Amino acid sequence: MQPIHAPFPATRLRRLRKSPALRALTQENLLSAGNLIWPVFIREGEGIEEPVASLPGVNRLSLDRLLGRAEEALALGIPAICLFPYTDQSLRTEGCEEAWSPDNLTNRAIRALKRELPELAVMTDIALDPYNANGHDGFVREGVIVNDETVAALVKMALAQAEAGADILGPSDMMDGRIGAIRQALEAAGHKDVAIMSYAAKYASAFYGPFRDAVGASARLTGDKKTYQMNPANSDEALRLVARDLSEGADMVMVKPGMPYLDICRRVKDAFGAPTFAYQVSGEYAMIRAAALNGWIDGEKAMAESLMAFRRAGCDGILTYFAPEMARLLRA
Repeated sequence: MQPIHAPFPATRLRRLRKSPALRALTQENLLSAGNLIWPVFIREGEGIEEPVASLPGVNRLSLDRLLGRAEEALALGIPAICLFPYTDQSLRTEGCEEAWSPDNLTNRAIRALKRELPELAVMTDIALDPYNANGHDGFVREGVIVNDETVAALVKMALAQAEAGADILGPSDMMDGRIGAIRQALEAAGHKDVAIMSYAAKYASAFYGPFRDAVGASARLTGDKKTYQMNPANSDEALRLVARDLSEGADMVMVKPGMPYLDICRRVKDAFGAPTFAYQVSGEYAMIRAAALNGWIDGEKAMAESLMAFRRAGCDGILTYFAPEMARLLRA
């Protein structure tokens, strides 16, 4: 549709900005607590809320504290949380066997949450890096991250999480073919209603550093992840990945990181119309929080503006460490 150009002063776009009422009536996008997923770091122990130094305001929670915080999030209208484990160093091995143990930290957390808060959707992470001795998302063989052997392990991990009661599985590994393999395994095991949110367009980004600190992977990572995560210069490739994952059985797709890749969010939503999410990753959060703590920006306004940007770019939801804070602000 061609734009209509009326002569000045017939067109005064400021007319619809002159009052809060008119701005509300003409606002194109809305943000609600229902658009938020809260990523939460969990750890062993009891009564623990352990600060993550590179993520001010974010703590690793023991399971007893997790339940209390999850209850608060649900009361704020946040519909889902996503679990990321800080695995004891003694359990991180080359074989990653802890990843699919029925009694690992994540699976115990899933069962506890679904028992105490059944209406809260629980999302998980599927990748080997929290359990891998070398910090990679897949098995490393002679310096190469191998694909098919990793996929077989991810299937076992997915089945264990589904058995524990997870509502949404989040394969974040970027191995080829893992969505189809996981979906087929879930169907065969009777987990037909378990949803998959694929990290379909996950970039090899510099914005993940604080997250790796939070899960204890920074010191162990050898090399980089560029052979399986995406080149930040590519956008057409993202559409190919999303198309493939949807065809293999993904119910929702994710773009990660978020704000540096809003163009990808928009292209994905326009091209497929599928439920599209973005992850406002640790580095994005840390930059806003650090600038606010230094008095350089208004942290509350920057938080709200950054999250609205995802909605404007076509995202149905956002994974963000700001979720509880933003939900409280929306209720104010």
